[in-house]
Amino acid sequence: MSTDPETDAAEADAEAGTAEPDTADSGDAGADAEAGAGAGDAEPEAGAGAGPEEGAGASGGAGDAEPEAGAEPGSGSSTDAADGAEPGAGAEPGAGAEPGAGGGVSEAQAELAAQRVERERIARRKAEREHPVDAGAKLSGRAADLLAAVRAVESGAKAPALTFDEAPPAPRRAAPAPPQPRPQAPAPARPAGDVGAVRAVLARGGAPEALAGPAAEALGEGAAELLTEDPWRLLAVPGVRPTQADGFAQALLGSAAGPADERRGAALLAWLLAQAAERGHTALEAPVLEKALAQYGVPAPAETLEAAIGDGTVLVFHEPLGEPATEDEEPPVRVLVGLEEHALAEESLADGLARLAATFTAPADWSAAAAGPGADLVRAVAGAGLVTHAGGEAARAEALALLAAARGLGLRTVLAAHAPGPEAVTVAELLSGARGPGRDADGRFELDLLVVLDAPQLDVETAAALVESVPDGARLVLSGDPGVLGSAGPGRVFADVQAARAFPHVVSRTPDPGPIGELVSGIGIGELNQVDAPGKEVVIVPVRDAGEAVHRTVQLVADSVPRAFGIPAEAVQVITPGHGGAAGTRALNAALKARLNPGPGRFGGFDPGDRVVHVPAPGRAVPARVVSADAEGLHLEAAGAPIVVPQDRVESRVRHGWAVTAHQAVGARWPAVVVVLPGDAARALSRDWVYTAFGRAERHLSVVHGVDQALAHAVAQVPPKPRTTRLTGLLLALTAAQQEQV
Repeated sequence: MSTDPETDAAEADAEAGTAEPDTADSGDAGADAEAGAGAGDAEPEAGAGAGPEEGAGASGGAGDAEPEAGAEPGSGSSTDAADGAEPGAGAEPGAGAEPGAGGGVSEAQAELAAQRVERERIARRKAEREHPVDAGAKLSGRAADLLAAVRAVESGAKAPALTFDEAPPAPRRAAPAPPQPRPQAPAPARPAGDVGAVRAVLARGGAPEALAGPAAEALGEGAAELLTEDPWRLLAVPGVRPTQADGFAQALLGSAAGPADERRGAALLAWLLAQAAERGHTALEAPVLEKALAQYGVPAPAETLEAAIGDGTVLVFHEPLGEPATEDEEPPVRVLVGLEEHALAEESLADGLARLAATFTAPADWSAAAAGPGADLVRAVAGAGLVTHAGGEAARAEALALLAAARGLGLRTVLAAHAPGPEAVTVAELLSGARGPGRDADGRFELDLLVVLDAPQLDVETAAALVESVPDGARLVLSGDPGVLGSAGPGRVFADVQAARAFPHVVSRTPDPGPIGELVSGIGIGELNQVDAPGKEVVIVPVRDAGEAVHRTVQLVADSVPRAFGIPAEAVQVITPGHGGAAGTRALNAALKARLNPGPGRFGGFDPGDRVVHVPAPGRAVPARVVSADAEGLHLEAAGAPIVVPQDRVESRVRHGWAVTAHQAVGARWPAVVVVLPGDAARALSRDWVYTAFGRAERHLSVVHGVDQALAHAVAQVPPKPRTTRLTGLLLALTAAQQEQV
């Protein structure tokens, strides 16, 4: 590595703000909104968390401290949900026992069947939230505070309350939505009567009437009646926090609203689990939830949890932890609690994966094609219905070699990836039918081999939908780099499938080439090594503060990199830990736009030629360029396909894209990358964040470095945050049952 010889003093000093969490899923394009719900509930932009791509530690009032397992900003402590707590009370004895826990085939299958029958009576929560909150310029007091807090979260300007992690979660995620490769029409509006009735209830409770639309979307039909009967249902609206829902309930119910109200406990429980899902968990241990409820003032958390399990608000599972110490003892278990949508998705995914492995009955002799790169992968796929494949960027060549071999044998093949690419369809396009094969009479893909790149980005719901679409007898390969950031949604599908050790797993031995490959490979094992870069493939640019970081970044993108390497500015991507702060994506995009495409921003802050990121659904960020705007909305072009973003969704779904977060960049690569590490982002760094950001560069990597020793510390000592999931246990139970049937 070398130091950029062109480093000079910053033209203007800027006060260092703290990096704001990466909210790639929100598609924030709006101005910063000042959050607050009273003096004890403010959420300033500052914060630097230990989790990947997150800011954390935003200070909040002492009177609104989140639980240790879900601490509000300023609480000073948190207990990750994955920490091994002892199984505790709050679970119905024997309820929801994990499949296979008893060892018998019929018993395992009976448990799964019983759980599914039980869940058929539970209404599935719809959480599609697509419309931005209207302005509330005339509001004041608590209503203005509540609206500001909600707007801040939905726009990405502020993080919602901390839960089950040390870093603020991203905005609440809905189920994955298909991409829009063609111009799209605005979604039909909810009937005015529904929104009007909700608006009236909100007004009675002192909440901003502008929340009527989001509340109606979140709660569905009969939203006004639901809010009247249970004001704490307001927690279903993204950005609403427990103290705000408490104030709304007190305004509606008066003295009848209290911390012991069972409606409050049930709403808090669902909110805590939803917040945990945003951190990647599909379930949480019962003792963790009880502790969280207690710290919110719920007087009998075990009874509250038990009641929620009884009425189907949440589901309970007993996961075996090993063999009993003696024959007379029951096997040790941990009691997990989760929301139905995540439980069903995880179980459906496990069933689908086991089905593919079991229904593949035609091992083939592909020895003639098993030569050169990917030979091990070709041999593994020839004899199995499900194979996992791990490796760095160079390992993609092995997947391509597999596809070529399969096509040469006359098989129908499809390559899918997380991000758009020249040889692959995106997973979203494949599921929506926008690209890829057709479906047969049973709704399954007409293919013989599906290879999924970027498999670590699969959340449980997307993976379940994908696997359910693969026909019996077809082969599925899940391929990806285990060192990159995990999925934006709940689950750790790729890691859980590998952990089950029930399917063939191939590890690539092909190293990533060049100085960048050597640097990234070292980071993957926790080492930040000095590498020889004779062609200045890796350059370190030290900076003193955020102002200098912004100045040097603009200089690198607009001048130094194009001049030294012949890479045009539009092929240089800037990556930074968060959206907020003096060197976050907002500040960097403003500076880069002023230099590279100055204009008045006459189309809602955008001009023709602007580089942008379009977020059609939570967890997906599509690079695009602004073309024009008219009455239909903002016209974009992404990979040659036109996209029209309706006017009322531009603010929430489009942001400038010269600078992005690593979560937005995962799955894509650029000829040159500038990674910006301002001093206020030091605590936001982790090994998987650094690995992902540095690995996006193909030919040149510049690191604007202002974090001193924090970078080496993050690589060596800050591993990815664990996630609590059930997929590995489900796969083990199902495969054990299948083996006993043989």
